[in-house]
Amino acid sequence: MDLETDTIRPSKLPERSIDATDRRLLGVLVEDATVSYAELGDRCALSAPAAHERVKRMRRSGAIRQTVALADPKAVGKPLLAFVHVDTKGWGKTPELMAVSSFPEVEEIHTVAGDACLLLKVRTEDTRALEGLLARLYDTPGVTSTRSYVVLSTYLERPVQPGITQDWPAPRHMANPIY
Repeated sequence: MDLETDTIRPSKLPERSIDATDRRLLGVLVEDATVSYAELGDRCALSAPAAHERVKRMRRSGAIRQTVALADPKAVGKPLLAFVHVDTKGWGKTPELMAVSSFPEVEEIHTVAGDACLLLKVRTEDTRALEGLLARLYDTPGVTSTRSYVVLSTYLERPVQPGITQDWPAPRHMANPIY
């Protein structure tokens, strides 16, 4: 089997695992990526050079993918947040459907298990703009239906957090399992 693999990027494995100190560093950086290495070190009980070296290592390994500015949706004229479930004929991730990623209103595209093929997170200036985006989706070959959920209030929205919950509480109905 002669398979051309030049365009297939191999999975990049981290050079080393993320330890508790790295998680503390990431926690500070997720909160504010503009902190100096001196302050980062102080907040994580490291010297500035040690903090800098760990951050460089995490960038090289891919644990830190990029540093970004988070724009306020209202400030950029996109106060309407909606989640759109997209149903398609066959496999949903077609090049035509992925072309909606060119619209700046589309923030995330996920293939999902469940009653939809794709889940989109979108921000628009108003319902008219959302309707225009939905019309564009319906013009896409293979799209059969959509379901939109307009967000009324947001209580928590944040980037990926480095922490891991160690002990999840058992659901009440599982407090005394039979087995």
